[in-house]
Amino acid sequence: MMCGTEMQALPPGVQRVVAVLEALQHPHRPVMLDDAARTAQQAADALGVAVGQIAKSIIFRRKSDDAAVLVIASGDRRVDEKKVDALVGKTGRADAAFVKEKTGFTIGGVAPLAHASRPVTLIDRDLFRFDQVWAAAGHPHGVFELTPHDLVRLTGAPVADVAQVPHSA
Repeated sequence: MMCGTEMQALPPGVQRVVAVLEALQHPHRPVMLDDAARTAQQAADALGVAVGQIAKSIIFRRKSDDAAVLVIASGDRRVDEKKVDALVGKTGRADAAFVKEKTGFTIGGVAPLAHASRPVTLIDRDLFRFDQVWAAAGHPHGVFELTPHDLVRLTGAPVADVAQVPHSA
């Protein structure tokens, strides 16, 4: 557990993530990177891991009720919006203001948990190709380690096929 002084030194979004991770007894605490990791590639480069090991958080706006829809996908996959829509209803793009309002995080640092309001969440099954993945921890410099199974446990979200089929070389 982090002491009060350590917590105060962290950005507010990361503090929220730490609190949830501690409450759910997750063994890995967020780490703060020297450089921002606003993209999956930047995060992978900073951590020395494959880009697919970055569990990126993509927020969509559900049109029927203005709910935030969070898709957690492998950093090397594109989300197929038609597959998402088939599972949760028609969605559209979410702008930065919507993301900040609904999640409490800025784009580039959206964590899979500790949101301002609970999003509809889907975890793409392609993440399960990896034993270890990394997710944003509430700030563009913050990340934390987990397994795809941890993601399911921590978020309570279902695993679904929501990525585009990768093109073969």
